[in-house]
Amino acid sequence: MDLKTALYERLDRYARIDTQSDDKSAAFPSTAKQLTLARLLAAELKRIGAKKVKLDGHGYVTAELPATVKGKKPVIGLLAHMDTAPDASGKGVRPQLHRAWKGGDIVISRKLGVILNEKNCPELALCRGEDIVTASGDTLLGADDKAGLAIIMTAAEHLIKHPEIPHGVLKIGFTPDEEVGQGVKFFNVKAFGADCAYTFDGDLAGAVEEETFNADAVEIKVQGKSVHPGSAKNAMANASRIAAEIVSSWPENMVPETTSGREGFIMFMDIAGETEKASVSGIVRDHDLKKLKAMERQLEAIVAAKRLKYPLAKIELSFKEQYRNMKGVIAGRPEVMRKLLAAVRRAGLEPRIKPVRGGTDGSRLSFMGLPTPNVFTGGYNYHGRYEWVSLDGMNKSAEVLINLARGWAE
Repeated sequence: MDLKTALYERLDRYARIDTQSDDKSAAFPSTAKQLTLARLLAAELKRIGAKKVKLDGHGYVTAELPATVKGKKPVIGLLAHMDTAPDASGKGVRPQLHRAWKGGDIVISRKLGVILNEKNCPELALCRGEDIVTASGDTLLGADDKAGLAIIMTAAEHLIKHPEIPHGVLKIGFTPDEEVGQGVKFFNVKAFGADCAYTFDGDLAGAVEEETFNADAVEIKVQGKSVHPGSAKNAMANASRIAAEIVSSWPENMVPETTSGREGFIMFMDIAGETEKASVSGIVRDHDLKKLKAMERQLEAIVAAKRLKYPLAKIELSFKEQYRNMKGVIAGRPEVMRKLLAAVRRAGLEPRIKPVRGGTDGSRLSFMGLPTPNVFTGGYNYHGRYEWVSLDGMNKSAEVLINLARGWAE
């Protein structure tokens, strides 16, 4: 099965629409521009022949593919998210296709010095000979998760055109704001009507994921005291310096740059300050909930020490739950992973079960009663200018989706 042309056409079209979410926004979706893509997807679903297409007031796009077999079969959900990460610009994305990459440098932008190769991304070596898509060097690509959108749309169109392929009822769901941890905040699992689901939001071909981080947000607020620097001794509390000292006190072996696999971390992402006030926000991540709470206690101890050191300042520390590891929920429904592994093997790949060093909509959906593991989309280096995706990997993902549909009907 080769759907690469359709996959690239969709990825190119979706990627050019700026759908960057905003973690500072109180609205939902956090940015109105996500609705531009939502409306396009809803119209496209109607055009290809999907049924019960709906774009609701929260920006969720849902649809249904009726069964092609008789008898009661499990209803399967297929999900991807529409937004791109706040980490890098998503405005003016210009995808580039690098055909049949044979090794060596992939020049994303010579002018900006953005060059992709096996040295700065060893994972690229697994895609030698494949068609690679990047952006143009000044934006992210948005394959996270517009590759997932393209995969679901292209596979759905293929299934509609080929009713001889047996499958039960398939539910499609496209969500906003996944990148800011709010993707399924208002998602109605009962109305969606699936027995289990799969997010198409992973990385390299063959990788499937049933385990995510446990995730909390962290926020530190420092209220300082400003006086003239000439008379500051024992009278000033410089909020910016105190905030910087808290950040620098966190162990270097417990940050994203020095951890991998199942190792947890705290990442301080946004720091703002002046003499009288400063703020730090970030994320806490670990696959083991006990270890996550231990890291939080360690940060609390650091902050407590700074309160003693700087009695003129007021330092507040807070944590907010974002999502939890979905593995325990999915383990309770072993057939969900069993069908996925069979679908990957049927596509000629050996599945690699690995933990997600992040989260997916499936993390929260699983705890909302919808077991939802994650499926590869063929990309890597997400959230930045070095992002790339293999069209061949996307093609394999679409094949896995069709195999899943067939497998649940057998």
